[in-house]
Amino acid sequence: MIPPSFEYTAPRSVEDAVRALAEGGEEAKVLAGGQSLMPLLRMRLAFPELVVDVGGIPELRGVREDGDTLVIGALTTHHTVLRDPLVRRHAGLLAKATATVADPAVRHRGTLGGALAHADPAGDVPTAIVALDAELVAQGPDGRRSIPAAEFFTDYLQSTLSPDELLVEVRLPKPGDGWGFHYEKFRRATQEWAVVGVAAAVRRTNGRIEEARVALTNMGPTPVRARATEAALAGADVAGDAIARAAASAAEGTAPGTDLAASAEYRAHLARVLTRRAVTAAAG
Repeated sequence: MIPPSFEYTAPRSVEDAVRALAEGGEEAKVLAGGQSLMPLLRMRLAFPELVVDVGGIPELRGVREDGDTLVIGALTTHHTVLRDPLVRRHAGLLAKATATVADPAVRHRGTLGGALAHADPAGDVPTAIVALDAELVAQGPDGRRSIPAAEFFTDYLQSTLSPDELLVEVRLPKPGDGWGFHYEKFRRATQEWAVVGVAAAVRRTNGRIEEARVALTNMGPTPVRARATEAALAGADVAGDAIARAAASAAEGTAPGTDLAASAEYRAHLARVLTRRAVTAAAG
């Protein structure tokens, strides 16, 4: 289909982009990689009066270290995230989840910040970010603010970003020694969204799980942490059946939906099965 008409601007700095968003108000949309916005425009599910193309702002790209923190620019593509040695070393779970995003063509164009700002609960990247306890940095007319990943997503396709704010970077605390990770995903076809996904990070010492972080994809209107499972895994012996018992509570406190892909009950079943697999793999 043909997208609706709109005004277009391509700022060359973050400040200019924020200014354009402030002037456009709620009728403005950000264009980053275009892998989410363009389909919405073609299907006429979005009707912006102004599209702010931030693709030409170089300061929003790249991966760097800042002491004990890994910093990834919002315009960094999935392809770059997947292959960057710093990401592989300090945020392997993010690389693992990113590898499952759509296909190579989409990963070469789609961006980390775009996937997060889109706030689709079926997206793989938001779940990994929540599991890693990341901080998301937004810039608006009043300056920058840092938002914990657990508080960033508020509802289906909604986040705490104001209409005049731009997501500029993601900050990930570097893990210590002993962490393992895995992302387990069930989908009906290679390029489809996850029916359910599980991001697991596990810190193990002497055959026992000291700490676990488990986040779920598509088990509600936002990515959610499986808190009951995390609590049950603390101190668990990886050689016994404790992981299976902990995974049985993975769906507690979630609100999975029913659609053409799966019923809510089937999603809850998948959450339990995939959590067991993801935690087992992460624990080595």
